Amino acid sequence: MPTPSHPDDSSARLPRGGFRRRAALVRAVAAGVGALWLAGAAVSAQAADLLDEVKARGTLRIACEGTYPPFNFKDEKGELTGFDVEIAKALAAKMGLKPVFTTTEWSAILAGLQAGKYDVIVNQVAATDKRRETFDFSGPYVLSYPQLIVRANESRKLETPADLKGLKIGVGQGSNFAELAKGIAGAEVRTYPGAPEYLQDLATGRIDVAINDSLLIPYLRAKTRLPVKAGAPLGKPESNAIPFRKGSPQFKQAIDKALADLMADGTYAKISTKWFERDVSQPPAAR
Repeated sequence: MPTPSHPDDSSARLPRGGFRRRAALVRAVAAGVGALWLAGAAVSAQAADLLDEVKARGTLRIACEGTYPPFNFKDEKGELTGFDVEIAKALAAKMGLKPVFTTTEWSAILAGLQAGKYDVIVNQVAATDKRRETFDFSGPYVLSYPQLIVRANESRKLETPADLKGLKIGVGQGSNFAELAKGIAGAEVRTYPGAPEYLQDLATGRIDVAINDSLLIPYLRAKTRLPVKAGAPLGKPESNAIPFRKGSPQFKQAIDKALADLMADGTYAKISTKWFERDVSQPPAAR
């Protein structure tokens, strides 16, 4: 006679294979929960924006060379000053943040931004298509053009790229001016950490010409004793903007608004006129 099943024996109430189906169901539910958690984490990571980070920190970390007058340099008291420094401070104030500056050589400045050492670079960075592959940019805040710098006693006609064939050209390493110089057929391009080094070599005759921002020339003429002068412009006017790491649309919106506010309330024009005697957000006058 068969032994009757115990009333509490759950196995007696499950059809054959019930344990397997229940285990499979538990695994499926667990997998679903895991997938939802991972999806939620991915959404959270994607939603993270630099604006949230700088607001939580209360600071805007700003990089510049610190050796690039009149844009950014140290005055006789050793304090960081210049057009870019004043613009950066005004931008941070508009965003409700405290500016914190880091100075570094131009040759390393973009790599430092990509590594997260600072939030933005305010240092006359040309917003080229190549750089836009790696970084996002604010709207333009300066319009200028590349220009030759020559010794004060230079008598040769140096006006076109063809005129530079066989000459030694000094440029900043990793700069858009370096890219421009490398495209000049027959020229010898020498790269330097920054403007002070190649301008010194230009003054002493180690190189024939240099290429830099057109806005640098009036400052050199007025403020330094270097025996150099403005040469011919090269290329078209280009826009300089503020780069930051990709993927922060809220931060871009905030910094663009801060720039627009500076221009609307006259702050930008006041700073620009102080350093350049004109509004450099507008195209330079034809020469």
